[in-house]
Amino acid sequence: MKYSLATLGLGPLLYAQGQRVRRTIPSLPEPDGQRHGSGGQGPRLRVLILGDSAAAGVGAPSQEHALSGQLLSHLGQHFTVQWRLVARTGDTTAQVITHLLAQAPETFDVALTSIGVNDVTARTGNARWVRQQRHLIETLTGRFGIRHVLLTRLPPMQHFPALPQPLRWYLGLRAGQLSALLHTLSADHPACEVLDINLPLRAEYIAEDGFHPAPPAYALWACAATKAILARHERGSGKEAMQKPARRTAAGPEHP
Repeated sequence: MKYSLATLGLGPLLYAQGQRVRRTIPSLPEPDGQRHGSGGQGPRLRVLILGDSAAAGVGAPSQEHALSGQLLSHLGQHFTVQWRLVARTGDTTAQVITHLLAQAPETFDVALTSIGVNDVTARTGNARWVRQQRHLIETLTGRFGIRHVLLTRLPPMQHFPALPQPLRWYLGLRAGQLSALLHTLSADHPACEVLDINLPLRAEYIAEDGFHPAPPAYALWACAATKAILARHERGSGKEAMQKPARRTAAGPEHP
């Protein structure tokens, strides 16, 4: 209700602020570096990193310092990690699904997603958000055989320095609503878990554009994901279960 009322009452101001932000915020590139590979030691773990500009590492100087590189560094202490990054700047959930379905079918054990900020700015509705997230989960667990899906909670957009008030408050409110829906959705899917990251609200954790994570934030994110993966691994049926390929089922495209 609060979001709907704010949309009606503040609509013209929010639109003007949004247009100004789009014109003035620095456009940072996706960092160079490998988007697939293997490394580490121990039992095999196949990891898919999926999503938007944060998944792609925007705000870091290289993939080594971004989410993928830092996750490989942490997980590689426990597993031989085979990993792939499928991410593009600006992608909404619908676009992430399209990008994912364009990939050749491949079996993974774990997926880590970073999706939602672009759905906030695109004003994706609740029903559409839930439907598309469900479609994404079914694609990951079916087409790609994934047994552990880590859905990263949307970032606290109300604290993004690049955003003026009241736009900052408004987008933060919506990000919180979509995150709450993720929690509800994940409760119905045994393979799913929402990853909450408590980032310090300090300048060194924010990239120069005031919008994306900086390398220290990616490091904390990777550490939190590693802890969640290890916890699920320990609760599972042991190292052999992580190495055994999951049964793959056919899953055709669904139109959100």
